[in-house]
Amino acid sequence: MGVHPARILRQRSIPPPSGLRRRVGEEDPGWWGAGSWPDEKNLSGWRAEWRSRGMWCREMETPETKDDNPRVCDVMSVMVYVTVFILLLLFAVFMSFFTVISATVFLSTLTPKFYVALTGTSSLISGLILIFEWWYFRKYGTSFIEQVSLNHLSPWIGGGENNAAESTTTNSNNNNNQQSVPECKVWRNPLNLFRGSEYQRLTWSTKKEPLTYYDMNLSAQDHQTFFTCEADAGKPEYEIMQTAWRERNPEVRIKSARSALDLNPECASAYILLAEEECTSIVEVEKKLKIALKHAENNYRKSQLTQHQSSAMEALHRRDTNVFIYIKRRLAMCARKLGKMKEAIKMFRELTKEVPPIMNVLNLHENLLEALLKVEAYADAQAVLAKYDDIALPKSATICYTAALLKARAVADKFSPDIASKRGLTAAEMAAVEAIHRAVEFNPHVPKYLLEMKPLILPPEHILKRGDSEAIAYAFFHLQHWKRVEGALNLLHCTWEGTFRIIPYPLEKGHLFYPYPTCTECADRELLPSFHEVSVYPKKELPFFIVFTAGLCSFTALLALLTHQYPEPMGALAKTLLSWWYVPIQYVLEKLEAVLPSNLLHHLSRI
Repeated sequence: MGVHPARILRQRSIPPPSGLRRRVGEEDPGWWGAGSWPDEKNLSGWRAEWRSRGMWCREMETPETKDDNPRVCDVMSVMVYVTVFILLLLFAVFMSFFTVISATVFLSTLTPKFYVALTGTSSLISGLILIFEWWYFRKYGTSFIEQVSLNHLSPWIGGGENNAAESTTTNSNNNNNQQSVPECKVWRNPLNLFRGSEYQRLTWSTKKEPLTYYDMNLSAQDHQTFFTCEADAGKPEYEIMQTAWRERNPEVRIKSARSALDLNPECASAYILLAEEECTSIVEVEKKLKIALKHAENNYRKSQLTQHQSSAMEALHRRDTNVFIYIKRRLAMCARKLGKMKEAIKMFRELTKEVPPIMNVLNLHENLLEALLKVEAYADAQAVLAKYDDIALPKSATICYTAALLKARAVADKFSPDIASKRGLTAAEMAAVEAIHRAVEFNPHVPKYLLEMKPLILPPEHILKRGDSEAIAYAFFHLQHWKRVEGALNLLHCTWEGTFRIIPYPLEKGHLFYPYPTCTECADRELLPSFHEVSVYPKKELPFFIVFTAGLCSFTALLALLTHQYPEPMGALAKTLLSWWYVPIQYVLEKLEAVLPSNLLHHLSRI
């Protein structure tokens, strides 16, 4: 039994490389656009649908021809497609012939007012589309027309089930290839402010809310995780506090905390809430937290003796440990704000030696680094940095930019860009520049705040690493340290933009870190208040459809204005353009009349 020639050609065909085949699929597997390698499933989507609907194709396949000639229905399908296409083409040609003739007669009778109305309406519609597209782009960072085209039209055009199966396969491959890339994760700000004594003062003075509901909701979840446990069941004061942490209204939260203290004067979590939200000065906060620390220490010692009796008692001891450490950390931050630097550094050092799970969330080493930089203890800061700036530990803007500051401190006072361009960089200057490039690659938003190119706002209670929220939180506390080192900001100003030449495509490939995540903009918009302009990296270009609608709106508006001012010349111009457009069609019709018999053209025209 012979082998069909079509099978030989299929066996000898070379499929496209898998990497190129998935190039567009990584962004949207359901889209087959320009620059991508189409898969066989995409090309055969409509053909498979035709075959599934046409039962006559299966009837033509006999047992003898099923193996040797398995594509008979494909050949028939192609023949049907070609026939239908030719008929539709002839029909379109003849319809256009009569349409052009009738349109010429119709347009010759129109007045200039019609042209003005037509172009004006077109300009108005395109202008409305432009406004909507611009608003959607400013809010969501993408084009609405592109989103609809990619998510709804392309999968429908590309084929139903086959395209969906390909999307599933491509998604699984991408997940396997990118499983090591970290996702965007929101972290608690180690240097977050006090709501009553700091955030609320901004609200009173400017009538602006510095915290978003999303940010406060995350804080409420953290407080429930840290300060509640299953052993609180049956204790009315702790049940009240469980409800208070979830309450949205601050006045109701404060009232609930006072009710809990009336039931149990030793409820440390109620003192925490009052210190965070009711006190209007740092001195009051410190007094309230010292009372809370006394009760928290007593509760901690009591639960330490009974933690091994049951799982509930173990959870109770874990909760008391979290409360105790949290209060000590906030007291150290109060000492830092009140200028008691030795006391604050001592407390931060003691806390960094603790090992409970809460320590992984608080990131107390960043508080310690900031306090050491405040007293200009650069050697101690370098020692702390050497412990935490490890390849196995998660990075942050505080770690990267503090390392850059310490290296820049050694050369910044004598650095001159003119001299460096002539003689080249020394080893110390090269190390400082590389440290700045490393820091900028990790978070490219920080330099604009350090160089005061963007206004600072109060930092949120939660930050997104490598995002604008982390940059604000870092610059809010560390800008003073950069200003104190002579020449550090000048060195940063001269070198930070060179990072972008090292990583021309930051979303695809990084230099020292993972590619820059694409989810930072959306998360930062949720974390930061609406009056702040979120920094976006890399800078997005205007979508094609915004430029297109802007050009269309301007062009149609210009046509409307010209037609209104000069009706007769514009009418003559419209007729001239119409005649030019009719020339190639007339040429094609003349060729068809020379090839096809006249009676066939006559019958087709009647149809």
